[in-house]
Amino acid sequence: MTPKQRAEQAAAAMWDQDNASKWAGMDLIGVDEGEAILALTVQQHHCNGHGICHGGVTFMLADSAFAFACNSRNQSSVAQHNMISFIAPGQLGDRLTARAAEQNLSGRSGIYDVTVTNQDGQKIAEFRGFSRAINGTLFQEN
Repeated sequence: MTPKQRAEQAAAAMWDQDNASKWAGMDLIGVDEGEAILALTVQQHHCNGHGICHGGVTFMLADSAFAFACNSRNQSSVAQHNMISFIAPGQLGDRLTARAAEQNLSGRSGIYDVTVTNQDGQKIAEFRGFSRAINGTLFQEN
């Protein structure tokens, strides 16, 4: 099995159980080893009292991309801690895309950067996630 095939199978297993990301309206665009891309179209129910995309929605999108990236090797991994910097507001109707990329993986700990952009390529947020591998896998490998 190639690393990309492993990442795709791990993502399929995760997506099958990921009710939160699906509930929020996210789409899984693609994965590879240490990488993931998810997207979401900002709808009315994603907007806050200022009429812009709620920061928690942007964070959730970035966090989900991070999760798919850090689980791409079929080693169950969870967030140890995360941080986000909001750069520009997402607007109603925007198509937000979160691209996660592994920066470092050492033992059980990983560092991942996620950039969230809109359909015009404008940066909306920068997210850094720190993962920790736990016991278990997402699917049985032969």
